[in-house]
Amino acid sequence: MKYNELQVEANKGRKRVGRGISAGQGKTAGRGTKGQGSRTGKKHAHGFVGGQGPLVQRIPKARGFKSLRVPAQVVYTSQLNDVKGATIDNFVLAQAGLVATPYHTVKVILKGEYTGKALIKVQAMSANAEAAVKKAGGSFEATPAPQLPASNKERVAKKAEIAEKRAKKSDK
Repeated sequence: MKYNELQVEANKGRKRVGRGISAGQGKTAGRGTKGQGSRTGKKHAHGFVGGQGPLVQRIPKARGFKSLRVPAQVVYTSQLNDVKGATIDNFVLAQAGLVATPYHTVKVILKGEYTGKALIKVQAMSANAEAAVKKAGGSFEATPAPQLPASNKERVAKKAEIAEKRAKKSDK
């Protein structure tokens, strides 16, 4: 007979408390003296923190709040130097690979020098970036974001066209 071969069930009986001093858990029966925890009857609910605002009510309802608004795609002024053409819009930026899709808001932010003289037609531009573009001889025109083409065929054709131009640019 070995200790690890004993056929014993781990089923310990419930400890009977409040059976006198000599029983080990007499008098207050392990509940301490006075207060809500020592009383019989209904105990406080889950998450109750003693009169303070419960944690569940203190944190935002939609855990991990995530805005549904799609953030603007950012393009820097130094990146605009690589784009050729008299006008720069969402489609030109998408073909150049500077934005993921031409159908979302694009914002130009000042970072680096801009040396071109193009008309930039995007949705937003920071004040400093606009000043730098005007100083270089270019101009800015705020336009709404283009809408997705109505039919799926047109959409697929546009995506294929953009992908083809990106592939040509990466081959160079």
